[in-house]
Amino acid sequence: MRKIITGDDVIVVAGKDKGRRGTVRQVLEETAIVDGVNVAKKHQKGNPNSGVPGGIIDKEMPIDLSNLMVFNPTTGKGGRVGFKTLDDGKKVRVFKSNGETV
Repeated sequence: MRKIITGDDVIVVAGKDKGRRGTVRQVLEETAIVDGVNVAKKHQKGNPNSGVPGGIIDKEMPIDLSNLMVFNPTTGKGGRVGFKTLDDGKKVRVFKSNGETV
């Protein structure tokens, strides 16, 4: 089980986008793609057969998982995540600051 998964609301804690929030769209090996974070300009060649226009597009690039923290809505800032096993044997993620489930 990972500490950051697809669909989490995260906050960037390091890098050029420090302080920005977004939703995780995809988690790769040690990186994640977050909506609206780490956007780069890409020069794309057009292809008339597939209908892809050419030009300069904005592309969201992967950001390292160590630069992200799961956003805790009760505290209003990023929180560290740990794991806890419930009585029924189910493993859940919890915030280490207040013990609430993610």
